[in-house]
Amino acid sequence: MEIQLESQPYSNAQSDALVTYVFDKDDKFDGVLGEIDRAMGGRLASLASTGELTGKSLELTLLHFPEGLAAKKLLLVGAGKPEKFRVSDLRRIAGTAVRHLKTRGVKKIVFLTREGERGPAAAQAVVEGMIVADFESDKYRTDRKNRQIESVALSGFDGGLGADLTAAIENGRVIAESQNFARDLINEPSNKLTPRMLASRAEAMAKEAGLAIEILDERKITDLKMGALIGVAQGSVEPPRVIVVRYTPENPKPGAPVLGLVGKAVTFDTGGISIKPANNMEKMKYDMGGGATMLAAMRALAKLKPSIPVIAVIPATENMPGGRAQKPGDVQVAMSGKTIEVINTDAEGRLILADAVYYARQLGCTELIDAATLTGAIEVALANVHVGAFGTPREYLDRFLESAKAAGEKMWPMPMDEEYEEMIKSNIADIRNTGSGKGGGASTGAWFIKEFVDDTPWIHLDIASTCWADDGRPWLAKGPTGIAIRSIVDFALKE
Repeated sequence: MEIQLESQPYSNAQSDALVTYVFDKDDKFDGVLGEIDRAMGGRLASLASTGELTGKSLELTLLHFPEGLAAKKLLLVGAGKPEKFRVSDLRRIAGTAVRHLKTRGVKKIVFLTREGERGPAAAQAVVEGMIVADFESDKYRTDRKNRQIESVALSGFDGGLGADLTAAIENGRVIAESQNFARDLINEPSNKLTPRMLASRAEAMAKEAGLAIEILDERKITDLKMGALIGVAQGSVEPPRVIVVRYTPENPKPGAPVLGLVGKAVTFDTGGISIKPANNMEKMKYDMGGGATMLAAMRALAKLKPSIPVIAVIPATENMPGGRAQKPGDVQVAMSGKTIEVINTDAEGRLILADAVYYARQLGCTELIDAATLTGAIEVALANVHVGAFGTPREYLDRFLESAKAAGEKMWPMPMDEEYEEMIKSNIADIRNTGSGKGGGASTGAWFIKEFVDDTPWIHLDIASTCWADDGRPWLAKGPTGIAIRSIVDFALKE
């Protein structure tokens, strides 16, 4: 998708469609919307008076051959109540427009911003929304229609911010394309993305982005005594991998932290001996969503160049019920030396993260963020609306949540009280991999990982219910979402 600033007046811009937005009960039609209404002889006001144009969130009104405009169509997208509107909402508005218009053969769009949303942040949000919306999950369909928007011109922006707007457009492109990179990985069937295949894809990405990369094979993993990871991997004929990707700034900020990004990458999760029900098991190809998230974040950071070093550690494995698979009741010794009683082999993500976060600390990471499709419990707590965000100290988590807010991603702080720590104590080992009480599964899962973090500032993002969308949304195709990438990138750039 080609995206550039439109230099001529929006009314003269030749396009298949002009897109702008209208607020709920916005019957005054001032500014550019008023200009369009007057050019069309009051047609917008007439539609509003009859209730056909309401401005309700993401409601669409498409007008053909609008008077006074060079565009062949005019698409008005509802922006909701003005008092609740934020610049980040432009992502969904722009994305909704793309998904609606691409099915109608539109190739060229002009997106017109309204007064108050004409700076770099608005431009970046529009670009991100449009590129993410253009992604489809039908990669392996032989009859796929491959409808795409070819070009977008951004109109109405402040011309005096030329260089800043150009940079914002490029930043938006980098982040959105990285988000789609993650979505493509998550969408892959497990026979097309084994741990070794994921490592190869990571190597190709790192080479293109100019990042350093190291792949730890099964022998190196054994030498490092990553017993928790090995325990999960031993049931599969596919060997595990640990992917280590490094970004080193040219001019690092003095005293800068080293940020570690750790992502769970179970390329297929049967549950192991504690096997999952057959219903919906096919979706367990997306259990590597945390790993894809961190690879995508590294891809974006390589181009956006934060002033701090960043190291990604991605443990990759399958979780299979083979003859050599670990069994409930087994005890594994993690890389840290801590012993783990395996109560449920389907609680495997925290096991591989245990070795990964510890190894990230050994590599010099002084701050940690992990992302994982960790628990079904987070869906019970938050449905598919919010990411569950855990972290210590709380001040560190609060800083990250500010980035999530700026990125327009919904995350909710979850409890980390010491009572949850008591629930993972074992009678025969140091800890157990599931809680001993009823409920609180997301918090006990987070506490398990914290056992290997110690006092390092740390954030855990449980993306199990938000990494995949079973139903399409107006601004997003069904399937992988690429959640949390924008927040992580924003946070790293501000560190």
